[in-house]
Amino acid sequence: MAVPDNVVPNSWFNERLGEDVDTWLRENLTIRERRWMTEDEKMSDFCISAARKAMEMAGVKPEEIDLLIISTDTPEYISPSTASVVCHKVGLVNAASFDLNTACAGFVTASETAVNFLKADPRYSKALVIGAYGMSRYLNLDDKKTVTLFADGAAAAVLEATEEAGAGHLASDMRTKGEYFDYMGIYQGGSAHPVTPESVMNQEHKLLFTKKFPKELNPIMWTDMIRTVAERSGFDVKDIKRAFMTQININQIWETMDNLGLPRDTAPAIMSTYGYTGSAAIGMAMDLTIRKGELKPGDIFVMMGSGGGLTFACNAFRY
Repeated sequence: MAVPDNVVPNSWFNERLGEDVDTWLRENLTIRERRWMTEDEKMSDFCISAARKAMEMAGVKPEEIDLLIISTDTPEYISPSTASVVCHKVGLVNAASFDLNTACAGFVTASETAVNFLKADPRYSKALVIGAYGMSRYLNLDDKKTVTLFADGAAAAVLEATEEAGAGHLASDMRTKGEYFDYMGIYQGGSAHPVTPESVMNQEHKLLFTKKFPKELNPIMWTDMIRTVAERSGFDVKDIKRAFMTQININQIWETMDNLGLPRDTAPAIMSTYGYTGSAAIGMAMDLTIRKGELKPGDIFVMMGSGGGLTFACNAFRY
């Protein structure tokens, strides 16, 4: 993982918004602080840093990577892809590359896409997957509903094909509830609504919550999808060592663990320190967990992501 050095504490928002938001954030979401890019930083900077750390950890050289997939809904440009920028700057001279966008479900979607490339085509043996989030660039600093939650970061993983039976990727489940497409998003800047001086003045080009999501939706979907993946994989839910979850709401994560009969600490929570880092969050939680030695060879873990659209993606691996 890689995050900015710039720490923004809750107290900054108390002053900015003229009210106490710190108490609510800590008591309801556990968020105390988050990281935001500075003006001279770009999202690709953190993609590059995370990629290099992942390759070093995996003992893989840049020229060995056959495929780069970056999942982000805050790309460096509308076009070309952020993956092309990172491919060049990291020296992935032999890699095909592309971006994908399933919002905050993206790290799981990208890993699942990479897995299918590795399984389907022998020309691909090593893939680099990055989840990246630079949402601070798209926040209205006076919008209390959004500005206190979102943060920046990136996480990368190297996936390699294996012939070992029962190892690595086990199963997946992906779903979309498109009826929620207009509930939350960045709706200006594309072909439907190009950015105009008026939209910029009215902050319409920033992240907007336009409708309220049903609070029960995530726990219901997460619980069902994890159970589905376990069934497809042939393991018992209680065999899950770690569940790396979308980090938007600690209470929804705990409710899901309760539904599954798993200890709440099965799902590492990182929002207290890093805020909500969208498509990077699951990979960030995984990196912190692995570096603390909390995943051992043979352990089963699941990744469960959900994001605007609404998109949902879950998969399971044996570490």
